[in-house]
Formats: sequence, C-alpha cells, structure tokens
Amino acid sequence: MIPTLDKKYTTILDNIKASIQLSEELKVYLDTEEDEDYKNLVAKFEGEIHELYVQVANENPLQLIQLEEYLLDEQFEGLYLPKALGYAVLRGRVNENVKYYRPQDHFAKILDFILGCSNFEQVKQRVGQSIKIGFALSSDIWITNILATVTNKRAKAFLESQRTSDYREAKLRNTALVKYRKQFQSLNFSTAKFPDNKDELLVEAGSLKDFMIYRGLREFDNETLKPVISQFISNDDLYDSKDFYELCMITGLHFDLDDQGKQTLKSAMTAIRAKHDEESNHVFELLNQHSAEIKGITSESEKSLSAMIDRTPNDKISAYFNMLDVVNSLGYIHQDASNAVREYYYQNEGLSQENEAVRMSILSKFRKFITSLGVEEYTEYFEINKVFTEYMDIFGNQKFNQDLKDISLAYVKKCLKHYKDKRSKEYQEIKKFVKSTFVDYGFMTEKQVTELFKTKRKPKTA
Repeated sequence: MIPTLDKKYTTILDNIKASIQLSEELKVYLDTEEDEDYKNLVAKFEGEIHELYVQVANENPLQLIQLEEYLLDEQFEGLYLPKALGYAVLRGRVNENVKYYRPQDHFAKILDFILGCSNFEQVKQRVGQSIKIGFALSSDIWITNILATVTNKRAKAFLESQRTSDYREAKLRNTALVKYRKQFQSLNFSTAKFPDNKDELLVEAGSLKDFMIYRGLREFDNETLKPVISQFISNDDLYDSKDFYELCMITGLHFDLDDQGKQTLKSAMTAIRAKHDEESNHVFELLNQHSAEIKGITSESEKSLSAMIDRTPNDKISAYFNMLDVVNSLGYIHQDASNAVREYYYQNEGLSQENEAVRMSILSKFRKFITSLGVEEYTEYFEINKVFTEYMDIFGNQKFNQDLKDISLAYVKKCLKHYKDKRSKEYQEIKKFVKSTFVDYGFMTEKQVTELFKTKRKPKTA
C-alpha cells in the first residue's frame, strides 16, 4: 500500500518551484553566493512549502514520504530539506539501547541528496545537529557504508565531523534525543506504511501502532485513513499475528469507521478470538499496556471498542465488556456501576490482567474528572472523594491508591497555588478537607500534611 502524491499537491509544489526559479532572491543569490542572500531565499519560500506540508500531514499523512522525496529536486534549491531531514531522523523507532531498530533508508536518501546538491555549503549549516543525532542512533556499519558512497571530499569531511563520540553511552544518546525532539514537538510529521503481508507487518507493526495512536488521540482529519484501515483489517492473512490484533484494538478504540468498516473490524476481531482461545489474556495485556502509554483510555474509546466485541462466547472478554457497558452507560459513580465492578472483580485473582484492566479503567475516569476541574470547583473534588473510598475498598490495591493520591495531590497543589491567602475561606476549606481525608486514606502522614500547608520561609539575604 504505497500511495502516490496527489496531483493537487504536486501542482502547488510545481508552482512554488517555478516561483523560486523566477525570483529576484534566487537571481541575487546566484550572483553573490553569499549566505545572507540564501537566507533571504529561505525566508521567501520555505513558509509556502511548510504551509503545504501541514496540509498534507493533516489530510493525507501517508503521502508525507512522497512529498519529501518530491522536494529532492535541484530546482527547489535545497529549501525545506533541513526540516525534512529532521523528520526522517525522528521517525525511526529506537530500541532499549537507544539505537534504530532498522536502517533508516529515507534519512539516507535525503542526506545523499543534500551532500550532492549545488547549495550544499549553505544547507549544511542547517543540518549538522540532525546528522549528529541520526548518526548517534545508527550502527557504525551503516554510517561507514554511507561514507563510502561519498566522493566529494568536502562533503565527506563534513560528514566525518558529525560522527561524534559524545553519544557513545545509551544514557547520553537518550538525553540528546529527548532534547532534539523538543525542537519538533509542535510539528506533525507522523506517517506510516500499512503492510500487505506478515513479513511486512513484522517490520512495520511498531511504527504503525505509534502512528495510529498519534492520529487517533488528536484532532486530525482522518477521512483518507479510514478506507486504508478498513482494507488493512480485512486482510485475513494477518489474523495469526498478535500485532495485527493489537492494531485492530487500537482501531476500535480511536477510529470511527463507516458502517462497512465497523462490520469488517468486528468480523476480524471475532475471527481472531475464535481462532485463538488464549487471546483473552492477550486482550487484557494489550489494554493495560495501551492505557499506561496514553495515561488512561477514555469512556468514549471504551464504548467504541465495546461495540466491536461479540458477546456470543461466554468468556472473560465478554464478561469484562459487559461490566464496562454498565459502568459507561450509568456512570462510574452510580451504585449499580460499582456493584457490577465489584462482582466482576471478585471473580478474578487480585493481581490478574483482568483486574488490572478494571483498575486502570476506573482510574482513568477519576483522572479525567479531576484534571478537568478548575480551582474554583474544589467542592466537586470533595464530593468525588466519596466515590474514591468505595473503589479503594473494592480493589484493595496499593498501586491504585498511590496513583489516586498522585492525581489528588496534584489538584490540591494547583488549588493552593491559586488560593495563597491562608485566611481565605477557600484555603481553610481545602486545608480542613485534606487534613481529615488524606491521612484516613493513607495518602499522607499527619507530618506530611502539616508540611504541605507549612509556610516556606524565604532565606535571609546578607
């Protein structure tokens, strides 16, 4: 499933390319070859290219690689390639050793073009950090092979200078990568490939999962993706793969397919479930892992996935989603909802994957409610605490209590930061509530509560 770049995008790019070639800025730069004049060329046209890039990233993210490769044309004068190189560096998935899982061919392709382009001397001033990070994440063999293909001595010397030993340790590489990512955190360059067979799925599954989660959790236009997803999940050759099952679950959680797509998804998940009885444990394992990654699955996402689950089999999966339906239809604060949770929870072992899924589901509901509260709504926080105690009693789980404490404490601190006057009614009400409940819940000791409300003395100046 390799898409081609839509004609409406190539038309815009061709117009930009023609404008570049006819521009006064390019004429001046070709006459002077001064860095400042090249910067003027960048300032004049890169904004237009980026505007189109943003449009494609939102509407047709599967065409981003083709868009970046379209820019590998001398008549674009190397414009926007520094950003494209950075995108390519950051798309590669890294392992626990902070190294790429596999060679980054797209990174190599853009880099090769930059090294050979007529404006290399100007472009190289904007790509050094990207190359350093890309090299740090790549294997020595891959870097050596890249260098072996470079014939231009100045370009080769430049590449050699980016091959640094500063990131020899995994910890240093990770620190550098995190810092580098921050420069791109406001930009959308996420893309992926939907595999056609098992071998491709084995290679692409991790990147595809990251892409689908990224798209599903944000306000993007996913209309062009939905037909591709529907075609992907209809491929019964992939049913044996746990990665495929996980991608089906992510689809159910985060993508609102059309009626035909929903039927295809439900059929696929039902077929996989019937084929592998042991998949029930895998379902809960995936739910827990996914919930941890995204800090809680919303009730809306749970409802979407629940609609894709066939209840004909009398198994753990049906029982879990039957219970969730009660909770999400009535609301988790309803007595019948907590009773349904209690009944289901006590049927399983305390530390089972099934029970962890229940705890994470309820916790995500508490988290969403509390994090959305404004400081002026603190009395609503007081009220929700009555529900805390019921679920803490049902679960009897220290990790759940600790997570609930962290969410609560963050909200209390937000309130205290706002209500600074210790004599105010609001401050005194919050203080009284925390002192009477946090110790009872085991969230904090009396000494810790006292420290929380203690005035921090400013150090005396000499």
